[in-house]
Amino acid sequence: MSEQVSLETFRLADSFLPVGTNSLSYGLEQFVADDRVESVADLRALLETYLRNQVGPADLVALRAAHAAAFEDDVSGIRDADRRLESITLSAEFRTSAERSGARLLSVQRELRASPLLDRYADRVDDGDAAGNYAVVLGAIAGDADIDVDDTCAVCCHGFVTGLLGAAQRLLSVGHTDAQRVLDDLRPTMREAVDDSAARTLDEMTPFTPLIDVLSAEHERADRRLFMS
Repeated sequence: MSEQVSLETFRLADSFLPVGTNSLSYGLEQFVADDRVESVADLRALLETYLRNQVGPADLVALRAAHAAAFEDDVSGIRDADRRLESITLSAEFRTSAERSGARLLSVQRELRASPLLDRYADRVDDGDAAGNYAVVLGAIAGDADIDVDDTCAVCCHGFVTGLLGAAQRLLSVGHTDAQRVLDDLRPTMREAVDDSAARTLDEMTPFTPLIDVLSAEHERADRRLFMS
């Protein structure tokens, strides 16, 4: 990997990237409100569930498809990955969150890098022909920039986990050291999620997180919310 590609990968993994993920909890807030997550151990177990049952078998599969399509300059292939991921994401809040953060990431990238492919994809999103899900946008950007697909999947996992750990620090008063310990403990699970996604096609996306979906629906109707879900 060239130094330029490495630095581009680091930039996409940086929490400094202004895509709004610090305002999301992906259901964690409702788990805390219902006393289902009360400790660091509970938090670690929930994050493992997300990685194994949602991120790996769904988001990363769509990311890989978008990455391959972008590498081939195929905007229709990116659109297909986008539509499929949107169709299997049950939670309305999750869809909205993924689309908002995806739109921000796509906008930032287009401001920084000239890319006819991303311009055409953005036109599809603006026309309502594609949703602009974060994982798909990230895959398209990485494919366009010739970033390795496994590295991009790892960036997606890392960003998802660090975003939820940041939310946990505010919701559960999790300390920085505990947050880093959870992040380190989850490295094998992230690796498993990346490897699992490599063996799947878009037709084989199988997310299964029923409790998360139910609590997300509850969170949509909560009277007070610190985070979007």
